[in-house]
This record gives sequence, C-alpha cells and structure tokens, in this order.
Amino acid sequence: MTRFDPGFDIRPTSDPLGFRYGEGVFGPPVERRSIDEIRSSLRDPNCEGPDPVYAIAMDVGRNVHRAELRSRMLLFGAVTYAAGRLGDEPIRSQGHVHRVSAHSGWSPPELYEIWTGRAFIYMQESDGDDPGRCFAVVAEPGDVVIVPPYWAHATISADPDSPLAFGAWCDREYGFEYDGVRRHRGLAWYPLLDAAGRLDWSRNERYAYRPLAIKRPEPYEEFGIARGIPIYRQFEADPDRFQWVSRPERMKEIWERFVP
Repeated sequence: MTRFDPGFDIRPTSDPLGFRYGEGVFGPPVERRSIDEIRSSLRDPNCEGPDPVYAIAMDVGRNVHRAELRSRMLLFGAVTYAAGRLGDEPIRSQGHVHRVSAHSGWSPPELYEIWTGRAFIYMQESDGDDPGRCFAVVAEPGDVVIVPPYWAHATISADPDSPLAFGAWCDREYGFEYDGVRRHRGLAWYPLLDAAGRLDWSRNERYAYRPLAIKRPEPYEEFGIARGIPIYRQFEADPDRFQWVSRPERMKEIWERFVP
C-alpha cells in the first residue's frame, strides 16, 4: 500500500480502527462512527457495511506545538476509514457544512492531505435546494485538497479494498452542520460502486440539477502550499503559513473565485 509520511509520528490502525501516537505526539481517544450514526446521509439507509465505518482524532500533533496551535486557533485532525463498502456506496463521511466560528465569524475552510488509499473529496457550494457548483476532486497519497468556507462536502474512499487515511488543518472551533444535507438525504451527487469496485456518480434528484466536475486538485499556489512536503512540517517550518484556515478573511477575494 502506498503511504505518505504525515510529518510526525502518527499511524493509522485497523484493529481497532484508530491511530497510534508515537513519542512526543499528543492526541485524544478516537471517536468512532458507527454505521447507524450515518444512515440518514446514505442513499440506502438500510444497507450493510463495516462497523465502525471510520475513526476521527481531532487535535493531534507534536507536544512542542500545543501552545502555538492554541494561540493560532488551529487544530490538526486525522481520520481513518475501514475498507469495504456501504451497500452500493463507498465508505465515506457524512456530508456537512462547517459551523460558523465565533472567533472569526466565518464558516472555516479545511485543508486535506491524503496519507493512504485513494479519495474523492466531494464538495458543492450550498446544502440548499440549488447546490451550486459541484466538484469531485480525485486525491492520492501526498495530494492536498482545499474545501472553501461555507461549502457542503464529504470525503469518499475511492478504493473499497484499501483503507483510507488522511489529515487536515481545521479551525479550533470546528463544528458540523448536518441539517441541510440530511433534509436532502445526502449531497447532490451519490458515489456508487459497481460489482467490480469501480466508482460512478448518480444524481440526487432532491436538488436542482447541477453538473458534476471530476478533476484533480489545483496547485493552490496563492495559498503558499509546497508540493510533496507534509502539511504538518510546513506548519512547523512556518507557523503562519496556514493561518488562513482559522482566519479565512485573509483570502476573501480568492474564495469568491475559488476552484478546488
């Protein structure tokens, strides 16, 4: 399995589903999402699949960075998925929008980095009846993907035979809004797997029709992201580099014309 070095000593585990933290690394007990907890966002709420579906560790990192992360209102999160499928859907997160943070007054963006497996980061401009622009961004180990403020999104495993693991820079006042997505029984496009494990997309007719653009990530040059270097190490070298995650107003003009 291809792996990308996260830049600090954290490793995903499959039994139990979660993470191992190495020396000098802090991290919480993981939160595990059962299949029953995510049924309301699935195309077939009665499907079968692995249980738990995925595990989340919010606020992980090196001990020497604890104070810096808190002062900057930044948080590094890690997620690992089980292998398998949810009926005819791939393993995936629940679709959601990031809750507006009190300290910034913005719904925060998020910066993903794939460590193992292969992913689609699906995103749409709105969780209302008109979803706006819809993208499925294909990402492999070492790729980074930005989800902009206010967009509804989900992270999808593109390979049922390989567990997916990834890290993400997040706002420390993170929170998730699920109501709009659940009201529509999911996002505007459902990822579906055929018998051979190939992934395709099916429209959710509870939304107005908008085409789906399937693409690779943009280079994100205006965000100062270096290719091939773990995003945690980039923060370590320059703690101000990802301040736009917790202070999204810094990129206000870019968000208005953003393409993931």
